[in-house]
Amino acid sequence: MEKARGTEEAGKFPSLSPSPPTIPSNVNPESMKPPKYSIASRQGVGTSGKQISLLANHFKVSVNATDAVFYQYTVTISSEERVVESKGIGRKLVDRLYKTYSSELAGKRFAYDGEKSLYTVGPLPQNKFEFTIVLEESFAKHESRNPDGDGSPVGTGKRTKHSYWSKTYKVELSYSAKIPLKSISLALKGVESDNSCQDALRVLDIILRQQAANRGCLLVRQSFFQDDSRNYVDVGGGVLGLRGFHSSFRPTQGGLSLNMDVSTTMILKPGPVMDFLKLNLNVNDVRFGNDAHFWLKAKRLLKNMRIKTTHRNMEFKIIGLSEKPCAEQFFPMKVKNGDSGEGQTVEITVYEYFTKHCGIELTYSANMPCIDVGKPKRPNYLPIELCSLVSLQRYTKALSSNQRASLVEKSRQKPRDRIRTLTDAVRSNQYGEDPVLSACGISIGKELTEVNGRVLETPRLKVGNREDCVPRNGRWNFNNKRLLDPKKIERWIVVNFSARCDISRISRDLISCGRNKGIEMERPHTLIEEDRQTAQASPPARVEAMFEQIIAKLPGPPDFILCVLPVRKNSDIYGPWKKKCLSDIGIVTQCICPIKINDQYLTNVLLKINAKLGGMNSLLEIEHPSNLPLIKDIPTLILGMDVSHGSPGRSDVPSIAAVVGSRYWPLISKYRASVRTQSPKEEMINALYKPLPNGNSDDGIIRELLVDFYKTSEGRKPKQIIVFRDGVSESQFKQVLDIELEQIIKAYQHLGEVDVPKFTVIVAQKNHHTKLFQANAPENVPPGTVVDTKIVHPRNYDFYMCAHAGMIGTSRPAHYHVLLDEIGFSPNDLQNLIHSLSYVYQRSTTAISIGIFPVSHPCFIFSKTFVSISLIIILIIIS
Repeated sequence: MEKARGTEEAGKFPSLSPSPPTIPSNVNPESMKPPKYSIASRQGVGTSGKQISLLANHFKVSVNATDAVFYQYTVTISSEERVVESKGIGRKLVDRLYKTYSSELAGKRFAYDGEKSLYTVGPLPQNKFEFTIVLEESFAKHESRNPDGDGSPVGTGKRTKHSYWSKTYKVELSYSAKIPLKSISLALKGVESDNSCQDALRVLDIILRQQAANRGCLLVRQSFFQDDSRNYVDVGGGVLGLRGFHSSFRPTQGGLSLNMDVSTTMILKPGPVMDFLKLNLNVNDVRFGNDAHFWLKAKRLLKNMRIKTTHRNMEFKIIGLSEKPCAEQFFPMKVKNGDSGEGQTVEITVYEYFTKHCGIELTYSANMPCIDVGKPKRPNYLPIELCSLVSLQRYTKALSSNQRASLVEKSRQKPRDRIRTLTDAVRSNQYGEDPVLSACGISIGKELTEVNGRVLETPRLKVGNREDCVPRNGRWNFNNKRLLDPKKIERWIVVNFSARCDISRISRDLISCGRNKGIEMERPHTLIEEDRQTAQASPPARVEAMFEQIIAKLPGPPDFILCVLPVRKNSDIYGPWKKKCLSDIGIVTQCICPIKINDQYLTNVLLKINAKLGGMNSLLEIEHPSNLPLIKDIPTLILGMDVSHGSPGRSDVPSIAAVVGSRYWPLISKYRASVRTQSPKEEMINALYKPLPNGNSDDGIIRELLVDFYKTSEGRKPKQIIVFRDGVSESQFKQVLDIELEQIIKAYQHLGEVDVPKFTVIVAQKNHHTKLFQANAPENVPPGTVVDTKIVHPRNYDFYMCAHAGMIGTSRPAHYHVLLDEIGFSPNDLQNLIHSLSYVYQRSTTAISIGIFPVSHPCFIFSKTFVSISLIIILIIIS
């Protein structure tokens, strides 16, 4: 992937200082070791804003036996002298172990994680145990059963008797470590310690997971899901959303709490395999027996899914499909020869076997492949219509746009409904009856936590003609207003992939609306309709044909292309069109699919167009002139960083690291973007500082943004850098400081600067489970709501902020963690700065949830274009 660059050629940027970008002879950047940082502790709480009474989905936890100690034991499972994976069978074995050997273990109850760790309150009688466990499973024994696995069907023929299959396992428990429960009480007092507090919290979480597993729930990390059809949400394609609950213990200022929230995972729709294939692969009937492409996709889709046979009620895992249809797939079957009793082997098809020997009518399987539930070299075949998917199987592939929209629409809950769901769940789970929790004196409250919040003052905006714009409830509009810095559009064209749109009228209305907003738009150079002969071609071919028309009708590239798509969502033209315009050629484009054209619709389109062309729609009032505490007098660079990963199951797709940097100090509303690819699923950005082999040049992201800041800020070098990082978990906070911050410092020093700027590093999280509710109103919390007491960390510097207006469902606040604050912001100044940044997204007239990050789908970003919008949402283009 090409990096986003400025207008300079070959990536040659001036240095931050007036002298050429050479490193002084007395400076060795690699020898400059950046100082090591530790995570900041809280320096106070905010006071600005209007007080508001709130509820949080944290349930108070009382710990009465603080002297209790968890003992950790390692679980090793083996069979026939081989160690076996405990996943799947571990819980069954440990459950049988307790029932069989309880007296030898002094009657102590376990907390088992399902894999290799087991915990008790207090020690077991010995440090090491070895137990023999026998597991039995029943099956129906049949005359035609072939233990050699030669391709014969499973569980068929006349049932002669009920038999048992047994297997012997050896389970070894060996002492590993002590985890004192009092480490939690020390952490609640703000005392720094080793990882023992996190270890103790993890044990408590394992206790809750075990309780859910005992109820037959599907476990997904710290969430659990009951198999109840009332919790199903059908999103189409044979996929269901299953509503369950997330639960985790968290240390807070108010004491230990249980964070409980509604959670949703995706599962396969239980039922006939054929029904699932028709839904997921979008096939309406079963008349596709000879469609090799269909069955190739079906084979990949079905692999490793679990099925149950309808004729014998036995469960298997799918390993593949047969190469031939059911009516042509032969296997050897042993049959008795008359009265002599001697057996002989005959070749018979799977279809004939089931219909003639088993008396089962098969209505549509004859011309379809069989389901293979055997082993790679020992296949066992079943007709597809006798197989049904079992419940609680996770669906881990990426959802389509329609499925995501359906999931959001059907699973959202209003605040009061969510409160009722959570309190009912805490009561029904009966945590007080859990023997392990009782042994360590833990009890869990049944009411949400009351907490005091504050609603910050809404930032005021400046629009055209220096007019004031005052947002209300996190929203504003441009009715009777002009844009702050409208760009003139001279050479532009309209292309139409939709036969039903009048693009002549659209262009006239757009010009008229633009004139009212201050945008001077010439008449389009040309209007191009898609040739009807190419309308049936593939999307890339249609795009190429359209560009052939553009090249033929224009003397040179246009400044801007307005593209009319045939459908509003999921248009197959969109991806190839964006790739061609932005990645291959470098032309700004705006796609529309108008259903109802009015002034509001056209204004929203113009906001996007003006921002893409480098204009400004509005500024914060505090920027004009600058009145930003600690920023207005000292050159300050603001960075926003995020990494986007490929869809689930696509381990071959590289991750995309995106960073935006502020420009034109002291403004905080203009940014430039830069992106790089890196290894799949790698979260830490590795290209912030990237010295070339010669040692004299740096091809990293930060150098690019530092030089741009210098050029646009009248030759000033940043003396302060504010880093906003999105998408990292609490376990990765130290890596942000040790790896990413270190790279930023090295990039700064590589430009010949010895004095390192002051840094403030802030992580924003959206993927958490704390929700805020108004205590005295049914609506979502108002925009600007901040909480920095009671439910926050007892020592570290964090707070919750809900900057946006929650119009549907229940709002999710952003969780901000201040890892480092050398600049020295007061809590009020920092919270107001972050709140203000939520109002400068140039393409929208609503406050957004997080203020400064390239957080929504960074993938490709067009080159040769400065992106002058403050909250960069980098355009995704999937080729």
